[in-house]
Amino acid sequence: MLRIHFTGVDLARVRMAGRPDALWETILSFHRLRDRRDARLFGEWRTETRSRLNSETRLLGALIPGRGYFPDFLTPVEGQYGWDVGLDALRGLRPERIRRELSLMGAGARMGAAFGMPPGASGAGDTLVPRRLREFIDDAPKHMPRLLGELRAYHRVAVEPYWTHIQAQIEAERAARGRALLDGGADELLASLPPMLRWRAPVLECDYPVDRDVRLRGRGLLLQPSFFCRRTAVTLHDPELPPVLVYPAAAQLASAPAQGEAARPAEEQRQRTLGKLVGHTRSVVLRAIGDGATTSELARRAGVSLASASQHACVMREAGLVTTLRRGNAVLHTVTPLGAALLKGGAVAS
Repeated sequence: MLRIHFTGVDLARVRMAGRPDALWETILSFHRLRDRRDARLFGEWRTETRSRLNSETRLLGALIPGRGYFPDFLTPVEGQYGWDVGLDALRGLRPERIRRELSLMGAGARMGAAFGMPPGASGAGDTLVPRRLREFIDDAPKHMPRLLGELRAYHRVAVEPYWTHIQAQIEAERAARGRALLDGGADELLASLPPMLRWRAPVLECDYPVDRDVRLRGRGLLLQPSFFCRRTAVTLHDPELPPVLVYPAAAQLASAPAQGEAARPAEEQRQRTLGKLVGHTRSVVLRAIGDGATTSELARRAGVSLASASQHACVMREAGLVTTLRRGNAVLHTVTPLGAALLKGGAVAS
């Protein structure tokens, strides 16, 4: 179990990430690609990604094992500001840090870390690092272009085509948590997180592969919702790095389109669905959603009945203009990037 210990200062410094982190999504999607679970959500994505994945990923595969620890340096804090900024941070990594973090990938080092031993204290060193990584460890600046190339190529086929859908899910998650924050402050925000996270003030508990305590010590916590994170939250191994908790964004309602359809619907399907949107009422309803609205709020803002608001929201969700999440006994509708672009009369932002 993971236990994150808060002080009063930490509660005041809890914050939600402003956007999906492209590096976290890329690394975590690599995990999803290699497992067979969550077929309804990821099955079509796996098929499409594997069919397009023609580039070399051996180094990436060595750095991201199927389970257990992967190096913190793959997900730098700068990644929250964008893909290019994150890659620049990777370029500037110090070889000593790379060697130190990769030494933890050996089984002996993982055992030592589980008992609270610092890097290297378990006796784990370069001998435990997979042979294919030796050259990378010994001369990181020389081999970093290879890692960056594999990351770019993989991101281009596995994450980039679905980015609009990922953004929509994270925006919906932010809207739901933002409402909790407005309703009851940081305490309510932490209590509203998904079931694998349990707020027992002043400790946030989380199902986790190992037993671990993280003390924030006044640094606060960045909450980073993620589309490709599933089942359990993820945090950085190094306790001295800026604290971040990556957790699964709430799944879509069962009535929403499957992931592949929502991410990249066929053009003819989109045209058929968008055709249903022509008319003044649905334009009013879409605008009424604003920064997020429950069905009741939507009906009140748009001046329509509850049943009519629900029907309009359903049609717009099928068209990829709205995302709907369940929050308690209510549902929360938010406008996707495509919906926002339609309202503004422009293109979807990349």
